[in-house]
Order: sequence, then C-alpha cells, then structure tokens
Amino acid sequence: MKQVLVVDDTKSIRMLLSTCLQIEGYKVITARDGYTALNLFDREIFDLAFLDIKMPELSGTEVLRRIRNKAITTPVIIMTAFGTVKNAVECTKMGAVEYLKKPFTAERIKDILKEMGISNIDNGFNNEFDKMIEDIKIYIKQQQYITAIELLKKAISLRPSDYRVYKLFSIAYKCIGNLNEAAKFYNAFKEFKK
Repeated sequence: MKQVLVVDDTKSIRMLLSTCLQIEGYKVITARDGYTALNLFDREIFDLAFLDIKMPELSGTEVLRRIRNKAITTPVIIMTAFGTVKNAVECTKMGAVEYLKKPFTAERIKDILKEMGISNIDNGFNNEFDKMIEDIKIYIKQQQYITAIELLKKAISLRPSDYRVYKLFSIAYKCIGNLNEAAKFYNAFKEFKK
C-alpha cells in the first residue's frame, strides 16, 4: 500500500485529503506543521506528499527546500489559497510536481492522481514508464522541449532514481539554453548511473 503524507495547519483540509486518499486505497499520515512534517520525512518513506505553502513557524516552501537538500525525492504537491505565478515557479524549481489551489474538491484530487499516473495498482507500470521515456525522446527530437520537460516532471515523480530521466532533463534544458539546469541534471544522471 502506498503511503502519502498530508501537511496542512487546517484540520478540515487534512480530513478532506485523508478521506479522499484512503478511499482511493492509500495509507495516509498527517501533520499540522512543517516541523512535524520534517520529522516524518526523516523517519518514513512516502510515495507522495501534499504540502501547504502557508503555515505558521515553518512554511511549506521551506519544508520542500529542506527535504530536497537532504536528497529526499518524494513527489510533492504544493497547496495554497494564495496562488501566485511566483510561488508556483519557485516551488516547481525546487521539485514540486503539481500546484493545487484551494479550495479544491475530492474530484480535483482524483484528477491530479490520474494526471500524475499515481495509482495503487502497479500492473503494467514498467511498460507504461518505458513508453513515457520513448515519448519524451520523440518530443526532444521534434524540438518540443517544453512538452518534454513537462512529461519529465511526471516521470521523475514516478521513478525518482531512474537515471534516464535525469539524462533527458539535461538534454532538454541544454536545448532551450538553460545550461545551469542542464549541468545539474547531468551531474544527477552520472550519480544515478553508477
């Protein structure tokens, strides 16, 4: 059973997400603040995390920054009532795979899980993932780099340790002229390929 962490200082949000995810077959652990979330990330392995940006004491953005600095690669969906482009860009740069604006419905959560390809059923997972990698290569050959990068974000959330994803990220970023990101992903590719 896949395990999901839900972090929000609002009890009703924690309850809504927990109920929705449990109905979908996930084991859910909740935290009401950033410090509790960091402790849980240190002790547990999560397949997915929902993280509120605006929390007292330690923001969700800071939690995301700290877990990435510890090389924790759990896919993170950022939640906020104060959605701005700046927040979305900042969190995406730190590795958030989705940006969820409050208020949201149980249907929206189901849609996000479907869009991300996250399921509690692993049948055919390898074939689907390999097909995704091939599709990304085609997008790069067709010079559709932004589409390739969007699909790579989904791929990295599914398989954060697959070296092919990092190599393809490096190629796509190099092609759009973002040499810093290209170098970062190429270094990660070399580490994961060892």
